[in-house]
Amino acid sequence: MNRQQLVLVPGLTCDAEVFRAQTAGLADVADMTVADTLSDGTIAAMAERLLDEAPDTFALAGFSMGGYVAMEVIARAPERVTRLALLDTSATADAPDYAAVRRAAVKTAQERGFETVLRGSLGLLVHPQADPAIGDAVVAMALRVGIKAFERQQGAIIARADPLPGLGSIAVKTLVLVGNDDRTTPPRYSRTIAGAIPGATLVAIPECGHMAPMERPDAVNAALRDWLSA
Repeated sequence: MNRQQLVLVPGLTCDAEVFRAQTAGLADVADMTVADTLSDGTIAAMAERLLDEAPDTFALAGFSMGGYVAMEVIARAPERVTRLALLDTSATADAPDYAAVRRAAVKTAQERGFETVLRGSLGLLVHPQADPAIGDAVVAMALRVGIKAFERQQGAIIARADPLPGLGSIAVKTLVLVGNDDRTTPPRYSRTIAGAIPGATLVAIPECGHMAPMERPDAVNAALRDWLSA
């Protein structure tokens, strides 16, 4: 297998830890970097930073919010993306009620504490039968990222453009992956994405919530390895 230049794009309140199992498990087939999604206040700015820092051409995998960034990247510079993976994400802009939930989460974090919001959201993020250590790792990662980045990222997500109309022009090998029990971006969102991208492969991971790269690393790595193959 030819080695790939692979850029991994983290999700909301995630850093490189969300992809720790991937950077370890795929090191034999890919040279990986983790994009910076913590410094900017819009999805477009995150995409521009990624393009400024990435190799000339690269494979691109985005998780959750990172999927929004990845779709923005390939819309801006399709000639630079050699293949695309979209993990536990969606391709529609927030409806008003979703945006209201995000604003409420920010307000609650400010008034009652960030960890309170994080602990309260674990039921939406992690499968109920997952090892409790995974939930603890998710919270620790988000606390490390910090509330200010959480506020910026939530604002960026609320204001993001709707990428769905442009997905039909994607012409590279595409993997769409989702935890079968994802409550944050349910599988129907991934089915919509896969149906919109010509030739996309849809993979649903059983007994897995939203945090698929951390919850089911072996299954995610197997799907990514196949996607990275010629």
